[in-house]
Amino acid sequence: MTAASPIQRSPRKWNQRTIAPWLFLAPGLFMFTVYVLWPIVQSVTLSFYDWNGLYNKDGQFTGTFVGIGNYSELMTDPAFETSLWNNLKWLVLYMAALPIGLFIAIFLNQTVTGIRLYKSLFFFPFVISQVVVGLIFAWFYAPNFGLFYLLTESVTGTGTAILADPDLVTYGIIAAGLWPQIAYVMILYLTGLNNVAPDQIEAARLDGAKGWRMLWYVVLPQLRPATFIAVIVTVIGALRSFDLVSIMTNGGPFGSSRVLSYYMFEMALGEYGYRMGYGAAIAVVLFAIMMIFISGFIWKMWRDETER
Repeated sequence: MTAASPIQRSPRKWNQRTIAPWLFLAPGLFMFTVYVLWPIVQSVTLSFYDWNGLYNKDGQFTGTFVGIGNYSELMTDPAFETSLWNNLKWLVLYMAALPIGLFIAIFLNQTVTGIRLYKSLFFFPFVISQVVVGLIFAWFYAPNFGLFYLLTESVTGTGTAILADPDLVTYGIIAAGLWPQIAYVMILYLTGLNNVAPDQIEAARLDGAKGWRMLWYVVLPQLRPATFIAVIVTVIGALRSFDLVSIMTNGGPFGSSRVLSYYMFEMALGEYGYRMGYGAAIAVVLFAIMMIFISGFIWKMWRDETER
């Protein structure tokens, strides 16, 4: 009796299995290289130059190499410090979207009369643009006629113009940003709740689990993938906050509501900016902060997958 010989694959089939995946990946890799990697390389390179964004009449680059001069200037720039602190406030307070979105999703996952109407109301902030959200909250906070101003006036006797207060303005804008972010997280959790195993729920009920114990020991472990995505999109949403700041305050009053992305815009493209190298240095710092968080989450996901 002879031993079975290994299956011999023809060179043509081997080439198909090797080349075919790369052919499908090629368009995506090309787009990723052109629109993501190349701009990152250009931004890092530009951050070492002092450049006003203009070329000379011969089309030649007019920037001056300053090494780490832009980064050194950032370390002593009070506007950069304010923007960085505001970004940290966004990052911490935006995490409130996770528990709030989860509990709204659990509520909307019930089968009661009128639940479709409630779902539509909670979905609404997700489908409108950030521009509209900013305008709605700007009117909500507006002095003299805004609902928030009138409420604080009726309670304390003095209305609070939150967008005009340097100490409160960032919190007011974060509250506006949380409205659509909670809706986004809620949708992620609603999708996750549809995949919760009903047999495990039934078995937990037979064992006497209910309420918080059911949520903590049975439901939440099965929502881990949804939680992972929710954390990622919330962190990115907090760090790239720009549109609401631009619409509601333009970074004011006195620059107190600036975040890194808005300060980068002011320095590189603003009316009195045109410091492309300095703006690129701010962008590199923001990118590095994002990469720290995103790499951490990706590493945790990779570790969880390999330990299964």
